[in-house]
Amino acid sequence: MKIAVPTREGKIDDHYGHCDHFTVFTVDADKKITDENIVESPQGCGCKSNIAQQLSAEGVTVMLSGNMGQSAVDKLKEAGIQVVRGCDGEIKDVLQLWLDGEIKDSGIGCSEHGHECGHQHGETHGDYTFVS
Repeated sequence: MKIAVPTREGKIDDHYGHCDHFTVFTVDADKKITDENIVESPQGCGCKSNIAQQLSAEGVTVMLSGNMGQSAVDKLKEAGIQVVRGCDGEIKDVLQLWLDGEIKDSGIGCSEHGHECGHQHGETHGDYTFVS
């Protein structure tokens, strides 16, 4: 399984469409990271780029993200990528929490192109937000 994470300075970027790059993890059946690589982020807004198709072509099936607008969610889903919003913290820590079933999609996104990101309404523990 391949999982993409919008990344900035080793943490999940607060907004998918403006991240520095995507970290793509390959995870085996035992939930162990077997590979990690970088996919450069396109210029401009993520929902107006071909990043969903590019990540899908690389085999990505899950996107762990902070916030994103509905257009981006729709494009990723059309490309066969499951979206999990509301993630926050160090990328490997969040990945492991998701693999352990501790993080679910918050269902909260950003307003379209105003980029007024909604804040997490789940329960916060340290750098992580656990949502139900």
